Amino acid sequence: MPLVPPYIESLRPYEAGRAIEEVRREFGIQYVSKLGSNENPLGSSPLALEAITKSLDSLHLYPNGGLDLRRVLAEKFDLKIGNVIAGSGSEGIMSNIIRTFLCDEDEVLTTEAAFIGFQVLAKSRGVKYRTVPYRDWHYDLAALAGAINERTKIIYLANPNNPTGTIFSKHEFDEFYKHVPERVLIILDEAYFEYAKDNPRYPDSMHYRYDNVITLRTFSKVYGLAGVRIGYGFAHEDLIANLLKVKLPFEPSSVAQAAGIAALADKEFLHRSLELNARGLEFLTRALRDSGLKVVPSEANFVMIVLPGSDQANQLTRELLMQGIIVRPLASFGLPNCIRISTGTDEDNQRLVQAINKSAALVS
Repeated sequence: MPLVPPYIESLRPYEAGRAIEEVRREFGIQYVSKLGSNENPLGSSPLALEAITKSLDSLHLYPNGGLDLRRVLAEKFDLKIGNVIAGSGSEGIMSNIIRTFLCDEDEVLTTEAAFIGFQVLAKSRGVKYRTVPYRDWHYDLAALAGAINERTKIIYLANPNNPTGTIFSKHEFDEFYKHVPERVLIILDEAYFEYAKDNPRYPDSMHYRYDNVITLRTFSKVYGLAGVRIGYGFAHEDLIANLLKVKLPFEPSSVAQAAGIAALADKEFLHRSLELNARGLEFLTRALRDSGLKVVPSEANFVMIVLPGSDQANQLTRELLMQGIIVRPLASFGLPNCIRISTGTDEDNQRLVQAINKSAALVS
């Protein structure tokens, strides 16, 4: 009998985006623009950094499992604490969902080329993983509804979606939900919620408090706390109660929890981050289209460009790296001819467009 199950043996681990120091060493470049991991180019919330410093005095003490953050979130969103969970990023909670609710005969349903982190987690459980194609780079919710069968246990929806940046509307979600049995758990991954929430078409899941829906959000993006790993989820108290049985007892860390609580109060940093992103999103979309590229309309903090083939995508990624610009090729997601580009500072965005306009990879 093999030591490792076949579904683990065949799994490819999650590959993080290239690091700045790695690119500096490889290409001998001093200035590098990291536009591959959807991070906040302004850095971290100043209030969160202040809270992190204060929390260092209690590192010898065990954390309380996110209880303080859960209380703050419950008050902010007018919920009971039993409806809230905190974890090591939204992916940490996602991992607990997979462990808690999936049995051997269950199936997972989502779109093709879904967020790679979810793909790895779901496939690591060894259950059947089924997908339907995108429709014009959007979730095809009608097709997903039609693909539900008696074994479907979890449906994963990211809104806005990573890596395409697209959203589905309130009407589309309402129509989809009519076809979802109560026994099916819907994961609504809203990691990029803050960037889309002011769009009147966007279905903020806090207005959809269904018993079989769990919302996941994160502090990694707009609050700039990717390095401390802090996220949270909202769901029916029965779902949360079972997740609490499975999660690591001292997750998240006390440092991460303190940062998250402080970040929620940092309205000024949130405003600056959203303002910079809106400007960058508009600039990149327009400038890249002017360069002859196909750009998918985005409601997040990145854009996805579609190239004629994988050779062009690989070549463009390499040429940009040589000029000190990190982007995210999407072959690992299942989109070998696509590249995801995060919004950066105004200077980084301009460097990116100038580099692309000099590229030999742009073959129509």
